[in-house]
Amino acid sequence: MDVDRSTQDAARHELTRRVSALSARAAFAPGPSTAELAAEIDRIRTIALASGMFPVASVAHALSSALARGERGPLVRGWLAILRDATCTDRQDADACASFAAACSVRLAR
Repeated sequence: MDVDRSTQDAARHELTRRVSALSARAAFAPGPSTAELAAEIDRIRTIALASGMFPVASVAHALSSALARGERGPLVRGWLAILRDATCTDRQDADACASFAAACSVRLAR
């Protein structure tokens, strides 16, 4: 799917805003509930897919899976950091997705 540059830039701005807000909320106890986190991650994944930002969608999917497995607290903040990094990349190819998936795997192994 080809997405024009202005659409992708607008999506990047929106995704960065959402991830930053979520990270800020997660930094303080009690933080967002699991349901709130899951709902926001799902919105982030939807925006990313619609705008062709596939590394973001890949990390959002991994984060959703982590939440479903019961990961919480500092582990989730680490996943959010990877998600923030994914919003900053200009690369949207399969290799970029693989790189971010590998980062998620390393985070999972900790």
